Amino acid sequence: MRKLKFVTTNPNKFLEAANFLAEIELERVDRAYTEVQADTLNEVVKHGLRELADQGFENFFIEDAGLFIHSLKGFPGVYSAYVNRTIGCNGILKLAGNNRKAEFRSVVGLYLDKKINLFEGVCEGEISGEKRGKSGFGYDPIFIPENETKTFAEMEIKEKNSYSHRARALVKIFSYLNPG
Repeated sequence: MRKLKFVTTNPNKFLEAANFLAEIELERVDRAYTEVQADTLNEVVKHGLRELADQGFENFFIEDAGLFIHSLKGFPGVYSAYVNRTIGCNGILKLAGNNRKAEFRSVVGLYLDKKINLFEGVCEGEISGEKRGKSGFGYDPIFIPENETKTFAEMEIKEKNSYSHRARALVKIFSYLNPG
């Protein structure tokens, strides 16, 4: 069984990854790293990987995600965490307007054998009209994945993982680690 460290200060992200990557022995490392202000999730993740590698970490991955609202030209995108802390789901509900199409994007960065690999996942959907559900975190109470009526916050982890951007990126990391 492969062992990997998931460096994250977010216990909810770890639970989702551990539930999804049950065949990989995951260890959560509760460690913050600099999330640079950048134009893409890829840039944010690459910077975090390099910073942690420079501190001596090996065989680990990190993940960054964002909510990209089409009518807002991708906002809040890479600034999703900041926007969530400042205006939250209620603020996004007010900003979303009539065109509520959105997508969650995730980039998982793997640092293995001194090499950087990035894996992306996208979940198309829309912003709900109101907050619904008690599960999840962040924007989960206002995001409805495509072909679904429930928000992520109304789903159990296993059901959310069947749609989520993070799970789609983790599928790629799993395939990379277990070729064939």
